[in-house]
Amino acid sequence: MKKQLILENGAVFEGVGFGADLAMSGEVVFNTGMTGYQEILSDPSYCAQIVTLTYPLIGNYGINRDDFESISPAIHGLIVREVELEPSHWRSEESLDTLLKAKGIPGLSGIDTRKLTRMIREIGTLKGRICSMEVDVNQVVQELLGMPAIKNQVETVSTKDPYHVPGKGDRVVLIDCGMKHGILLELIERNCDVVVVPYHTPADEIIRLGADGVLVSNGPGNPEDVPETIETVKNLLGEVPIFGICLGHQLLALASGATTSKLRFGHRGSNHPIRELATGAIDITAQNHGYTVDADSLEGTNLKATHIAVNDETIEGLAHIHYPAFSVQYHPEASPGPEDANHLFNQFMNMMKTTQAEKVLA
Repeated sequence: MKKQLILENGAVFEGVGFGADLAMSGEVVFNTGMTGYQEILSDPSYCAQIVTLTYPLIGNYGINRDDFESISPAIHGLIVREVELEPSHWRSEESLDTLLKAKGIPGLSGIDTRKLTRMIREIGTLKGRICSMEVDVNQVVQELLGMPAIKNQVETVSTKDPYHVPGKGDRVVLIDCGMKHGILLELIERNCDVVVVPYHTPADEIIRLGADGVLVSNGPGNPEDVPETIETVKNLLGEVPIFGICLGHQLLALASGATTSKLRFGHRGSNHPIRELATGAIDITAQNHGYTVDADSLEGTNLKATHIAVNDETIEGLAHIHYPAFSVQYHPEASPGPEDANHLFNQFMNMMKTTQAEKVLA
């Protein structure tokens, strides 16, 4: 069945539909990863976005039960150059097409994804719609231009109620802003006693839960859309160790008085190099974000930059000068991607141990 992608600038890409036979709009972005499409489409940080995968063949190893980063994918569409409808892999349980049909997500194949990616790179992210060939293109363009920016996707993907994942180690309260399962698994592997709470949970409730440390997760959208979480992080600073990942990194910055801004086309992929400023060491990281912390806003915040992106020198890591708190813009749990930065979870564990020891000595 022929389908098309219509963009707000009037560009049209005609292709073949797969997945759910639905029309759906969203912010069109691209990811440069060669593998990991199951983790990408189930990453809550892509909530309300139409994701273009730049690798030319997608779906060849199918879908399995283990690699989901969330139970309910929140993307609004998937665009590929070529989709494999008959996957071959010993772990495969269904095809990508079957999954998208079951989850109500439209897909589009057979378009020039390189041309689309170049357009986004040069112009910036664009609103778009995957739809049938029968629609009036001019009318769709006008609707896209008039479509308001989606606010607070975090509310859509955050857990509605707290839940406990028992462990015998330190208690970590995980603020779920759209958490990837990979983050939770890293804490479980370190035997943490984890309590996952909604994004709007106040600081006093988190302290009442007996937190030895707080991890602020990844998530979608503009960090300024969640003032409740910013206030929570602000009130937790100096009370418990804090580790922020991706959106959590931006929220730590805002809670400390820094500012954030939107990138033209974001960082999305599994091959982004970052530099640790203290040592000059380079890590290859998985990234998925459309906003960045403004470097010139750090003065007077008691934050210092610890890592920067090699490609564009945007801030990729922060640490608080006085309190046990640090954050990274990238994904140390990978899922998918390289595990160069996995040691940051151990750094968080050590920070909790050090803080506990200091309290005993005090």
